[in-house]
Amino acid sequence: MNQTVCRWGILGAAFIARKNWQSIRDAEHAMLVAVASRDLKRVEAFINECQASAPHEIVPEALEGYEALLARADIDAVYIPLPTGLRKEWVIKAARAGKHVLVEKPVGCDAQEVAEIIAACEENNVQLMDGVMFMHGQRLKHLRQVMDQDVGTVRHIASQFSFKADAAFQKENIRAQSELEPLGCLGDLGWYCLRFTLWAMNEESPVLVTGKIHSETEPATNGQSVPLAFSGTLTFANGALASFHCCFTAAHAQWAIVSGENALLQVSDFVLPFSGASTRYSLTKSNFILDGCRADMHAGQQTESLPEPSNNASGSQESELFEAFSKLALSKKTDPHWPRISLLTQKTLDACLKSALQGSVPVACH
Repeated sequence: MNQTVCRWGILGAAFIARKNWQSIRDAEHAMLVAVASRDLKRVEAFINECQASAPHEIVPEALEGYEALLARADIDAVYIPLPTGLRKEWVIKAARAGKHVLVEKPVGCDAQEVAEIIAACEENNVQLMDGVMFMHGQRLKHLRQVMDQDVGTVRHIASQFSFKADAAFQKENIRAQSELEPLGCLGDLGWYCLRFTLWAMNEESPVLVTGKIHSETEPATNGQSVPLAFSGTLTFANGALASFHCCFTAAHAQWAIVSGENALLQVSDFVLPFSGASTRYSLTKSNFILDGCRADMHAGQQTESLPEPSNNASGSQESELFEAFSKLALSKKTDPHWPRISLLTQKTLDACLKSALQGSVPVACH
């Protein structure tokens, strides 16, 4: 039989799974078959709420226990939004069950875990990909040409991803719990800054990095704290520099700026496009003119729009993520690029954290 639809299952009823409930529905070659949770009542409530908001033609089945979902013969791929501390176990179990795996980021607690995950997926001939949605948007694909033709050789990249958490966050949210999310804001938000930087540098590894934890939680019972605000720098072999900041302590921000020999590229919403029917970016080629006593800086900025929905629609970056993955799964071939960029991102993140824990000394990234 020539299968034309990738049949999906979701492990866990995490918040991000609500968004991807619709993403799977909006992808042309995808169908959601079942959602599993350790608590049957919880997953039933999850399905009822999601179905009321974004109905699937066939209501996905509620399953109690992740093992029950992995045992299903009618599921080709699984989306795993479980906490980072649990991911390695369940990604490997999914791979051994012959399921292709789309996993939330960070992929693991460290690069060694990610290497083990990749090895398990390769051994079982299943695709592994992380859930960085902007990698699949039409804007980023367009920006590669802009980088090559207009920006020129990259000299500096700056980015920030942040939001202001409320007082209850440190006590209740798993992103502030070292047992479940040991990388805190660095894993949750910094991953995106690092991925954008690596994309801009054509996936070249930095040679040296530094990191600094600006604020963190009180140590948990395991003695570990979680970063709440983090910044870092990356140095590349050709002399290009990058800086990033991520935190749970500042207002919403998700901007990235690439400074090149010829122009400045600015994306004000590189993670989640601002709501609307189009995505945007700005290209700046300023011109300084000195005429006698008169000095003028001409902005030279152009804002371009692309016909691309921001979210929750066919053609948006999240639906394109599931569409791209579904096509890979249906092709019966795996693409090594996706696990490779996940591992590079994790190695870079690990080096930034190592630097921070050693007093912000430069650390080699390899």
